[in-house]
Amino acid sequence: MTTFVAQTTIAAIATPPGRGGVGVIRLSGPKAYAIAEALSQKALPAARMAGFRKFYDEKQEVMDEGLILCFPNPHSFTGEDVVEIQGHGGPVIQNVLLARVLELGATAAKAGEFSMRAFENDKMDLVQAEAIADLIDASSQAAARSAVRSLQGAFSQKINLVLEKLIHLRLHVEAAIDFPEEEIDFLADGKILALLIDVQSSVTQVQLSARQGQLLREGLQVVIAGKPNAGKSSLLNALAGVDRAIVTDIAGTTRDVLHEKISLNGLPMTLTDTAGLRETGDIVEKEGIRRAIIEIEQADLLLLVYDLSQGENPLILAEQYFAEHLEPKRLMLIGNKCDLTDQVSALTDFQGFRNISVSAKQETGVQVLIDAITAHAGFQPEEDTFIARTRHLDAMKRTQAYLAEAHEQLTVYQAGELVAESLRLAQNALGEITGDFSADDLLGEIFGSFCIGK
Repeated sequence: MTTFVAQTTIAAIATPPGRGGVGVIRLSGPKAYAIAEALSQKALPAARMAGFRKFYDEKQEVMDEGLILCFPNPHSFTGEDVVEIQGHGGPVIQNVLLARVLELGATAAKAGEFSMRAFENDKMDLVQAEAIADLIDASSQAAARSAVRSLQGAFSQKINLVLEKLIHLRLHVEAAIDFPEEEIDFLADGKILALLIDVQSSVTQVQLSARQGQLLREGLQVVIAGKPNAGKSSLLNALAGVDRAIVTDIAGTTRDVLHEKISLNGLPMTLTDTAGLRETGDIVEKEGIRRAIIEIEQADLLLLVYDLSQGENPLILAEQYFAEHLEPKRLMLIGNKCDLTDQVSALTDFQGFRNISVSAKQETGVQVLIDAITAHAGFQPEEDTFIARTRHLDAMKRTQAYLAEAHEQLTVYQAGELVAESLRLAQNALGEITGDFSADDLLGEIFGSFCIGK
């Protein structure tokens, strides 16, 4: 990648909106130093040394005072000249300072533009740049630790190792194509097949780790559904550990969807409580049921709660309201109120579906349910788990598909040119993860999701 040369100097408030002790304005680009000198009307402090300065407006009146820090290129976050102006926190003074900086020649930064310049200047790859946003947005300590590992290059190193193997494999295939007169048939001697199988195995291993990272980043969408008074809200409260939902003996208490973000066994998830599923003439309750069906359709996992004391078959209700979503991988049956029966809390099988007996009110069997949910998600985070995104998994899925094509062309047809083409496509797909091969619209979408000032 060639070094990106900035034509403009960008500026943005780098601290969150609101009232605080310190507010930071960040500048990056060729005019950063000149703008900071004009703002402070004094020579800048030495690199990476904080200097106290007053900040002046166009009438030479003091607007604020604080610290200035300078980071010369190329040893800065963006690889350009960077200045951080630390004034007092608060939306009014911060916007006044930013407006003055823009008057002096800076351009307002777009979302993620600082990180994008760091990427374009080879200060980090695309995975590391994404890890910055993921670290800021981390919803659990495990997710934050994983984001830090990605930021430090753990994920990139794994991808680059696989890319090295893939490039090495491509060299062997190209050699077999370019030198057909050699006595040894490289396509048939087993070496290339062994290398290909090794690459496929390596991608699979990275995929498994990336899946854990994706779960840490995006979490699981878990929807609780069932008839009125089955104990849905009680179950949400038991899982969340707080009385988040209103619980009464009156059927139809819950009339809208209720979302609660929690972490179970280290897995982030959004729990959604829904209106009871039943036939009703109440207009408001009908709307609540309509919204419940929408949530059910979008769920990663549906917990269908039914009342054990009523001797119900929960799949009858499921057939009535969401028959097209009757999949064991998406549906878990929760028999509630086991304290009112002679049943004990346990994980069993019910017509091919996982069935768990609990008492949400007594919180009996809740940990069994939590363990079942995390097991369903395949969540087994390790100490070296790194953060990952859906696009990473998509790229690896396409990589595996191209490698499978190469395997078929090699073992069935002995078609060297087609093997080489499939391997080239596999390398391009895998290279999208770190940014070796990335379309401009993809970069715009990724960095556009960042916060302003980062």
